[in-house]
Amino acid sequence: MAMWGGRFQEASLDEFRAFNDSLAFDYLLAQQDIAASRSWAIGLAEAGIITAEEATLLDGALAELALEVEANPELPLQTKEEDIHSWVEAKLGEKIGHAAKKLHTGRSRNDLVATDLRLWSKLNAGLVRDALQSAIGALLTFARSHYGLVMPGFTHLQRAQPVLVSHWALAYVEMFRRDLSRIDDALARMDVCPLGCGALAGTGVLLDRVAVAERLGFAAAARNSLDAVSDRDYVVELSAAASLCLTHLSRLSEDVIFFCSGEAGFFKLGDAISSGSSLMPQKKNPDVFELLRGKTGRVLGHLVGILHVLKGLPLAYNKDMQEDKQGFFDLMATWQQCLLVLATVLPHLSVNAGQCRRAAELGYSNATDLADYLVGKGVAFRDAHELSGELVLKASAQQKPLEALALADLQAVSPLIGDDVYAALTIEAGLAKRAALGGTSPEQVGSALTAAEQWFSAL
Repeated sequence: MAMWGGRFQEASLDEFRAFNDSLAFDYLLAQQDIAASRSWAIGLAEAGIITAEEATLLDGALAELALEVEANPELPLQTKEEDIHSWVEAKLGEKIGHAAKKLHTGRSRNDLVATDLRLWSKLNAGLVRDALQSAIGALLTFARSHYGLVMPGFTHLQRAQPVLVSHWALAYVEMFRRDLSRIDDALARMDVCPLGCGALAGTGVLLDRVAVAERLGFAAAARNSLDAVSDRDYVVELSAAASLCLTHLSRLSEDVIFFCSGEAGFFKLGDAISSGSSLMPQKKNPDVFELLRGKTGRVLGHLVGILHVLKGLPLAYNKDMQEDKQGFFDLMATWQQCLLVLATVLPHLSVNAGQCRRAAELGYSNATDLADYLVGKGVAFRDAHELSGELVLKASAQQKPLEALALADLQAVSPLIGDDVYAALTIEAGLAKRAALGGTSPEQVGSALTAAEQWFSAL
């Protein structure tokens, strides 16, 4: 049943209906549409537009319909209605007859769909938030389980300086904490109700829009009807937050893929989260992390898609906005799934402590420690940097690590170097020196981990 057929004399072409109708995907908004309708029916009764008996009849039928959808979420797909709004109205007509026709008084599909989608977004942003918390919790558990283990840190994918494994994990905790705050920010801004804004100019019935909004759990009613029916900022914001969060997840996945490779061997994938090759029996592939990395591109594409839909639209509502849902629904589901998968697989990731330490000792990663040692002897850092570089060249020529150079070789470059230099060149000494806030010393990382665990427990 079309909600707009009065001024038309001919039926729609089947091709047009197939192209125009949205029930195939907006059926996901059924519960939100029912909830909005229940609040609207009460508002109409409070304003004297319908009787209390009619409101009770509508509310009872809507509550009954909500239970039917809960039992079978795909129930709307069994009909040929245009969209979820016409389906709800048609089902009400079957249940209570003529009174169902009064429900749409003073409202439009424009403000109704805007309300439905906000309600759906609030619900699913909360589910994503829960999944993100699970991922953060898994990272904190990983960091605590491997506290004290050292691994090489990289810049330009070259060994740079040793870091603690926990420091690496906490870097992603920091990223995900920012992602969590972005979800919270988006939730706060989307928490206004468009219902009662009509098609674009506001409702023609004088009812209490604030009360309608409060019954639906919104913090406020939208202030401007033109903006309310055409605003999809919250879709963009959540899509952008998802894109950045999945980008963080993709970077983590890239790290893990490399760390698990035969060339690195720092981490080991458990059998439960690995796959093999159909040809090569020896292979153990990090498919789960490759898929996490790959799904990021899918989410980024949805963000670009919604921005392109909106960029040229005049006020107020345009049918282009029907394209705000399919990609967004997929984005939110993918975002939640990826975070839950990360939380599930991290406990099956182990650290090869010996290989990590051996790798951390290679590549002259203590050259900066040698420069710092010389600074402690009164040498200006730029000069110390150059002297340390000369000693790296000398050690490289002898195919030795810096700490294996004879004291005479060291003193040939700088007579200020003494026997105490060897203690300064150990991994433990280098880590301990990174004791300023944010550094990778065991003390700092331990404090940061404890603080993050306390923050997490308070969520």
